[in-house]
Amino acid sequence: MASLDDNVTIGVLLAGGRGRRAGVDKRYLVLEGRTLLQRNLAFLRSLLPTTVVSLAPDQELDLGDAGDAVLVRDAWPGSSPLAGIATVLERFRQPLFVMAADLAFPDRAAAERVLTVFPGHDLALPMVGPHYEPLFAVYGPTCLAPVTALLEAGRHRIIEILTDLDVERIRFADDAVFRNINTMDQYHEACRQASAADTSSGVTQPALVAIVGKSDSGKTTLIEKLIPELLRLGLRVGAVKHDAHSFEIDHPGKDSWRHGQAGAHAYVVSSSEKLAFIAKLEGEMPLADIARRFFTGFDLVVAEGYKRTAPHIVELFRLGTGHDAPLCAPGEALALVTDAPCEHAHHFEPDDAAGLARFLAARLETLRRY
Repeated sequence: MASLDDNVTIGVLLAGGRGRRAGVDKRYLVLEGRTLLQRNLAFLRSLLPTTVVSLAPDQELDLGDAGDAVLVRDAWPGSSPLAGIATVLERFRQPLFVMAADLAFPDRAAAERVLTVFPGHDLALPMVGPHYEPLFAVYGPTCLAPVTALLEAGRHRIIEILTDLDVERIRFADDAVFRNINTMDQYHEACRQASAADTSSGVTQPALVAIVGKSDSGKTTLIEKLIPELLRLGLRVGAVKHDAHSFEIDHPGKDSWRHGQAGAHAYVVSSSEKLAFIAKLEGEMPLADIARRFFTGFDLVVAEGYKRTAPHIVELFRLGTGHDAPLCAPGEALALVTDAPCEHAHHFEPDDAAGLARFLAARLETLRRY
């Protein structure tokens, strides 16, 4: 049974999963410098002119640097892939290329193969051995009736509709291109694979953001909470603390201190666990230069202070600290962390370090511009 229109122009990213097994919102896990959500959204955009993101009814989504997409929330309970497919089919009544948002390494050749064989069928469905891969498939409009009937019966297994449809099965030798990330072990394995396959010759400077605020607002405490949340998303994080006064990191009388006293312009204190590079400066080094020079290979550098010179800032403003207004002018800070009734497009409570971490992870590309 052929679909009414065999031209596939819509790609659907199923992003309604809760990530319970990963213990973190896996859509924001960072792989090769971008979140899984952004990587897979970019993949779909490279294939098809229209991109839709399918969500559960109560979910919000921060696309960050990924830009705009059509967001469609499930019209069916259960937050299942089938509910997402049915909802988008109902809205567009056109063939859909459907893909999971947590795929590690989607493959263009595999997607084009599925898209190519779809015309003349209701469903183009990859298979590896006896197993179906329904979250990298094309669903025609004629799938809507059996899918809806299945959902009305309270069932959500996609393979139950196959007997009612003209299905073109596409055989693949292995499941490498269909592997998704459900656990942190799978995520770490994907990171290892990405690292082993990296052939890039250029060095990308780290993303850079400063946490600013008036005195005693709790900037250090916020950073202490933020860094572990960034680490959970797979980011390699560095930190910089601005000190307006002179400080002594080395201990007077120690051998290394004596090296400096003897006139060395720079010296290193090194052990099996830590390394400190100490250099004499004629003027303060700009924050951007610190990030570029000392944090090569890091994903994100979080600075404390540097309100006047940081390229990107997040302000912390808390009630009860003796201040009656934020430090930054409207529009100056990317986000505002506060317990006060202040308006900002990106507002976070002081205890929502996880939300702030997701916000920053979704904007690494922006934060790399300085």
